[in-house]
Amino acid sequence: MSGLIGKKLGMTQYFAPDGRMHAVTVVEAGPCTITQVKTVERDGYAAVQVGFGSAKKLSAAEKGHLGHGGLGRNRKRENLKGEEGRSAVGMFPHLREFPSPEGAVNVGDVLNADIFEEGQRIDVTGISKGKGFAGGIRRYHFHGGPKTHGQSDRHRAPGSIGSGTTPGRVLKGLKMAGHLGHDRVTAKNLEVLKVEPERNLILIKGAVPGPTDTMVTIRPTKKGAR
Repeated sequence: MSGLIGKKLGMTQYFAPDGRMHAVTVVEAGPCTITQVKTVERDGYAAVQVGFGSAKKLSAAEKGHLGHGGLGRNRKRENLKGEEGRSAVGMFPHLREFPSPEGAVNVGDVLNADIFEEGQRIDVTGISKGKGFAGGIRRYHFHGGPKTHGQSDRHRAPGSIGSGTTPGRVLKGLKMAGHLGHDRVTAKNLEVLKVEPERNLILIKGAVPGPTDTMVTIRPTKKGAR
């Protein structure tokens, strides 16, 4: 497997065997269930779809999709309440797709945090914290205007946004004030300091994107070691 879905639980301190203290992010990685296997012959590429979490209810389309994989049956009474009903229909609110060679796993297989090992380098992708409307200085680290020579109200203004005659308009994509954060961000080449398979916990050195209790995807890094 080339990745897992996890939930960011927060940050804490971890004391390594050599006595050094590290700031780590604790991620609950798994258990994840294989909900769909894609093949080159049928889909044009090889990959697997993974489900994570537990939802109280799903839409009819989601139930039908999970049911096609043999993960659930149309149990009208059990779908409404009870652990048995949720597990019967595969109540996975979070689905992600990862590249995987054909024949590596089958639908219904369960993956845990033990697919990663201590010292491994990984990439963690999540949705960064949303920070609302922000000006150019905070959002793009603009320098700001001069503090003298008549510039009484231009201290935090963006400056010129285009010429008047040509092109005579503001070009698309110009860096201006707007929504800061809440973007898909990948923290690359992070180190796994500790894995606790019995609790499906991974301790990752440093910070990962997003607030606490949000979903992240963990993959082996594509970059070389630092």
